[in-house]
Amino acid sequence: MLIVTESDTRTTTTPAGVMSALAGPSRGSHRLSTWRVRMAPGAASPEHVIDRDQVWMPVSGRFEVSVDGEEAEMAAGQAAVIPAGAVRRIQTGEGPGEALVCMVPGGRASVVGQEGTVPLPWAE
Repeated sequence: MLIVTESDTRTTTTPAGVMSALAGPSRGSHRLSTWRVRMAPGAASPEHVIDRDQVWMPVSGRFEVSVDGEEAEMAAGQAAVIPAGAVRRIQTGEGPGEALVCMVPGGRASVVGQEGTVPLPWAE
């Protein structure tokens, strides 16, 4: 068994939120990556695509989720299963939000309207 603790060296801050890596290939989990996402009130990701299925599990706050044009809200006690290749956008409401996210390692993301893909360092 391995207990993983968040660290500054494995935390990434973007305009949308703060992603803190937990389990992943660099931390002993070869088939699953997990991380914690913290988003400020009213924060939103850009519309983007990830080439892996993801599961978002809110632990606090509310999230507005758009997947391929379908809109839904979710909160603690729920999970959103977002398929690989879907155009997605995640946004918090009036308060902050925190979620745990998991997916198969090695994913890449692309922002709608921009060329190329980038790795997800918090999922490695």
